[in-house]
Amino acid sequence: MSLVLCETRGQIGVITLNNTAKRNALSQALVNDAVAALEALHKDGMRVVILRAPQGSTIWSAGHDIRELPRQGRDPLGYDDALLVLIRKIQYLPMPVIAMLEGAVFGGACDLAVSCDILIGCPTVSFTMTPAKIGVPYNVTGILHFMNLMPNNIVRELFFTALPMAAEEAYRMGILNDLVPAERLEEHTFAKAEQITRNSPLSIAAIKEQIRLLAQAHPLSPIMFEHIQGLRRRVYDSNDYREGLDAFFEKRPPHFTGT
Repeated sequence: MSLVLCETRGQIGVITLNNTAKRNALSQALVNDAVAALEALHKDGMRVVILRAPQGSTIWSAGHDIRELPRQGRDPLGYDDALLVLIRKIQYLPMPVIAMLEGAVFGGACDLAVSCDILIGCPTVSFTMTPAKIGVPYNVTGILHFMNLMPNNIVRELFFTALPMAAEEAYRMGILNDLVPAERLEEHTFAKAEQITRNSPLSIAAIKEQIRLLAQAHPLSPIMFEHIQGLRRRVYDSNDYREGLDAFFEKRPPHFTGT
């Protein structure tokens, strides 16, 4: 079974996450297939891409495949992490990517969704940032994605509590561009994609790249960068990081001690 399905409808490319048996966890294999699908759709001259889960999904994606996270002593979200490769592919792709969201979106899948250019969801959507539940130090670029979208106090609440943000709240905060009934989700999303195909692809590509560059125009001094990396290193070297992973695999609540 293919981990992602790739199809075209006119000038619209569609990528469907297709590993529902594992809640569309973003494993290395699934991410590699998604990156290859994006490259193929770009090569085929598509004007816009829709990233979705199968219709009626209760979970859009469970986020990182925790079984693939490294144990202590290694950054779990380094530059070459599979999910970060996919996120950069979407950000650098010279055509818009629309996230069509249905069901729960967890952890790294939230980062994937908010890295898309337009987010359209239905009332079953929720966003839950889970790194603190398993003791993972989230990476700088990922946190910046959220800071570019919403007030810092909302970002803190998402990350600190690991509680879900419902679709209505996500729409009110501007995370979702559109919130539509589930039965209209596909029709509405494809209508918006079709509208994009009528506009200049060169203009859209230039505007998308400008937005990407301007959104990342937050200079860090070398000492600030080293300080951040030191903070993250302390987490992934900690007993809490090991405990978070052990608790996940043992299917029990973690007991964090702050060491």
